[in-house]
Amino acid sequence: MLEHVIEQAGAATPWYWHAVGYGGQIVFGSRFYVQWLASEKYKRSVVPVLFWWLSLVGGVLSLAYAIYIQEGPFIMANIGGPPIYARNLWLIHKARRAPSDLA
Repeated sequence: MLEHVIEQAGAATPWYWHAVGYGGQIVFGSRFYVQWLASEKYKRSVVPVLFWWLSLVGGVLSLAYAIYIQEGPFIMANIGGPPIYARNLWLIHKARRAPSDLA
């Protein structure tokens, strides 16, 4: 019986939506390796800009998939992240522009 449910769930969702869902999880998960490698390189805790880009892209892909499959808890888990990741990227962008604005 469980096999039948799994088969039906997979058949109802087109392959490309699975690619979006898995892709989002892979991109989102890879950010931890990026942060870890940067911290090892500098021998201190570092959060590189790439971490925030991976967070934003992975979060948006995961949210898109969650909305497509209409899973409330999955939507709720992914809806708050992208605005925060985008805000961090904006703050980094603004801070990098600040010194040149004074000249």
